[in-house]
Amino acid sequence: MTTKTYAGIPQKYAALETSKIVLIPVPYDGTSTWQKGADKGPEAFLNASENMELYDIETQTEVYKQGVYLADAITEKSSPEAVVKEVHKTVKDYILRNKFVTIFGGEHSISIGTIRAFNECFDDLTVLHIDAHADLRKEYEGSKCNHACAVYEASQNTNLIQVGIRSMDVAETTVMDEEKTWFAHDMANDEYWMDSVIEALGENVFITFDLDAFDPSIMPSTGTPEPGGLLWYETLDFLKQVFAERNVVGFDIVELCPRPEEKSSDFLAAKLYYKMLSYKFEGTDKDDEFESNFNEAKKGVSKFNTEEDV
Repeated sequence: MTTKTYAGIPQKYAALETSKIVLIPVPYDGTSTWQKGADKGPEAFLNASENMELYDIETQTEVYKQGVYLADAITEKSSPEAVVKEVHKTVKDYILRNKFVTIFGGEHSISIGTIRAFNECFDDLTVLHIDAHADLRKEYEGSKCNHACAVYEASQNTNLIQVGIRSMDVAETTVMDEEKTWFAHDMANDEYWMDSVIEALGENVFITFDLDAFDPSIMPSTGTPEPGGLLWYETLDFLKQVFAERNVVGFDIVELCPRPEEKSSDFLAAKLYYKMLSYKFEGTDKDDEFESNFNEAKKGVSKFNTEEDV
């Protein structure tokens, strides 16, 4: 990682002490099973972010002035289990510092640790999983920390809502709650799908966004592209409603697999991240104090037989 601040913002908006937002890069691609390269995603995302205009026309805001601290990248890669453990520990530490924590991967297995941390810190967590793939295998290729298992644990321990699904193994049907799943082929013919998803969300929502949820016509640079995905403005419309009507406590974005000859995907990922921040902090003055509603009583509690992260 060569970028010194997120999007090249001035240092006065990038210090940990004064920033409301923390961005954790996780350049890991240890379990992907088709196209490799997601470990290069965070760097491509950060490089693209440096070339964005930082005034958001839609919200008429400059959200970077809320403060965005670019944390050290998590470089652990000795095993999928070790990566999940390190992500869990790091994310939880920043949550407990009263920060709005965001993560950019990396492949989707990193979300296992991320979701663990948020689930331990927030009451009645809903995980909003936006993805082409169900990712509900209990174990894959000898590990429970595989990208194909990204939200299995969440299906057992949170209110898991899945949106955009259009690829899965038959074994995952035994785990999936179809009443909490919005398949892409149904969404294409349902003008009210956004409303019904939002009704299913609890108050505290963590978003895990796999970029292959987008149609490959606008997001070709992912490891496992699937036809029939979401488009840009419908996605923003949906996300804006989620942020407006629920308390989004954090999010991750994963599975950017950059290619030297195709930079538009990198830029889309950069814009998506910035739009999500803009929706979160719309109407918030930069001088207002940020108050996370994490449960202080859960500070030393782990549900997952891991070491306490206090």
